[in-house]
Amino acid sequence: MSSLERLVVSVRDRRPVVWFTWFVRVMLALGFLPSGMIKVLGIPFTKLPTTDPVGYFFDALLRTGELYPFIGVCQLVAAVFLLVPRTATVGALVYLPIIAGIEVLTLTVPFQGTWVITTLMLLGVIYLLVRDVDRLAALVRSPESDEVRVGRAR
Repeated sequence: MSSLERLVVSVRDRRPVVWFTWFVRVMLALGFLPSGMIKVLGIPFTKLPTTDPVGYFFDALLRTGELYPFIGVCQLVAAVFLLVPRTATVGALVYLPIIAGIEVLTLTVPFQGTWVITTLMLLGVIYLLVRDVDRLAALVRSPESDEVRVGRAR
């Protein structure tokens, strides 16, 4: 285990950290549940006119056909996975590229303040992934390195 993994494991089971982690998971899920459902149902995300850059973007996204509901399904899957402890790490992995894309969008299209919320959401999901660094490392670590690390003969 790396020193970062050891540090995270030693801190993550403390009661305040557990409560904070649940708070972050619930807040992130609440951020995606309504917007994901709107997209799945094919409802316009905003009532802004197409003369506004944000309204134009969401109108174009709605008109793409299957992309709009697909994004909604991905948001719903990420939100539900975050709320289930067994799948929370996978939920964070699904959440990350979605919120990263939204973050870029809010920074490049004049959303007026939304970038603050999306930045906090991005930081929240990064926190969850760092918290589960040992689980993520296990995904990329080869079985041979595990055997060598614990001193087993091959």
